[in-house]
Amino acid sequence: MKSLVARLRSRRLTSMYVLLATLSVAIVAGSFAAHGVRGQEEKNSSADATPLKVSNSTVPPNAFVKIAKEVGPAVVNINTETLPKQTTNRRRNPHAGQPFVQGPDNGDDQNGDQGGDQQGPDNFQDFFNRFFGGQAPDQEGGDDGTVRESLGSGFIVDPKGYIITNNHVIEKADKIYVKLSTDPDTQDLGRPARVIGTDKATDLAVIKIDTNTPLPTVKMGNSDTAQVGDWVEAIGSPFALAQTVTAGIISAKNRTIQPGVSGQFQHFIQTDAAINPGNSGGPLLNMNGEVIGVNTAIYTQTAGYQGIGFAMPSNTVVSVYNDLISPSHKVTRGSIGIQFRQGLSSAVNRVYGFKNGVLVQLVQPGGPADKAGIKPGDIITTIDGRAIKDGDDLVNEIASRRPGSTIRLGYLRDGKQQDTTVTIGDRDKVFADLGGQQPTEAPSAGEDAGETKLGIVVREISPATAAKIHNPGMVIQSVRTGSFADLQGLAPGLVIVRINKQPTANKDQYNAVVSKLKSGDDVVFEVLDPRRPNDGINYIGGTLQ
Repeated sequence: MKSLVARLRSRRLTSMYVLLATLSVAIVAGSFAAHGVRGQEEKNSSADATPLKVSNSTVPPNAFVKIAKEVGPAVVNINTETLPKQTTNRRRNPHAGQPFVQGPDNGDDQNGDQGGDQQGPDNFQDFFNRFFGGQAPDQEGGDDGTVRESLGSGFIVDPKGYIITNNHVIEKADKIYVKLSTDPDTQDLGRPARVIGTDKATDLAVIKIDTNTPLPTVKMGNSDTAQVGDWVEAIGSPFALAQTVTAGIISAKNRTIQPGVSGQFQHFIQTDAAINPGNSGGPLLNMNGEVIGVNTAIYTQTAGYQGIGFAMPSNTVVSVYNDLISPSHKVTRGSIGIQFRQGLSSAVNRVYGFKNGVLVQLVQPGGPADKAGIKPGDIITTIDGRAIKDGDDLVNEIASRRPGSTIRLGYLRDGKQQDTTVTIGDRDKVFADLGGQQPTEAPSAGEDAGETKLGIVVREISPATAAKIHNPGMVIQSVRTGSFADLQGLAPGLVIVRINKQPTANKDQYNAVVSKLKSGDDVVFEVLDPRRPNDGINYIGGTLQ
């Protein structure tokens, strides 16, 4: 029996071996056949092929080619080194994990809070990214003792070696090097450069290299005449790729990408010309080959190009450059020592009786406006007889005036037109010289009756709080979700000092004002935040439904 089983098993194995052998022979035979056919094909496949030739025809150069050839030699690479610093209080690199934009220095004539930036509802800080090749401007040398390097662009505007770039490209750098398009690649970082002057408010800087021969330069154009839809060309060093040329159009003008104080001197040209990290400080050119902007920022959620870039307009650049090469090497801007907020509700305009102008929020004690008699609640309407459109218009007009010069300021107070002469001060000094003093704030305050109409419960504030904010008023205890007050942005803790210009210093005053309100009325609250008493009056309003 065992012998029979063994024989059967042997026959099965033999059959399997035969099958495998047969398959192997078939595969080998097929392989030979295939190779034989392929070899035959390869042998005969090029018999009727015609060799290729390079055409001698030429494509007529377009405007982009002409501009690149003319302007390219004046566009430079900027390399920086930041040496290790001995510090125990190191700031976190804001570029780690999310895009970041560094705000310029603070000042007055603000459309935001004194001494700090305002975050808008869209939280621009999360989306705007400066063009750094590797190092953030506020990041010092590494903890491991390594030297940090970063890369940017710039362009020569004076044959003696003066170069315009962005402040954030060279800010906090210990060593700055410039490489021209004609410099050999074997040269390490480039020619040593020194800083002539910087302006954080516009993120511009002027640097200089020494030269024995005149250098090629760019021609500055008029950014005011540029139009949305115009073709533009950008040249720079994205990702360390020198002399990279991209093209697009002007997508928009007068873009402010940072709310509040930080953006009040930054009104950009928006373009879809591809610009990336390393382009920062390079030129944006029109079709005449003229610089109409300095590439400064991009809108990105990936730290790369997404079709939206921003360039500082050339007219601003020229003005800043001329100040930075002056003996003072600084930009001097005028100020009258006031603060205000932009974007007030149309209800505020109607209640306070103005369409165009600026509602004064704070007046710096001893400042130019204070000396001229301007008070919180005044509405500035004209400068030297010219109507003021809004806060940006006011800031630009006053900032352009030299300290010591005078202007005739027209304003509304309690509905009556008045005017006064104001002597312009130095913006950098107005608040610095008076830093220890508290700003003058707008008048009086009130308490309860508006739970049904407004959706808030209030009470009178304590004498201590009234003294702190220099105003009596009604403090908000609660706000009903979805109510009129909630929709306007009122919140518990805020103190209502006036409603529709009427004081609400106690419960009776508050009730008297609120009881007269009816559907369709414009309602404007003047509120103070006891946690931030120096912020002054905030005007919040809407139409009661």
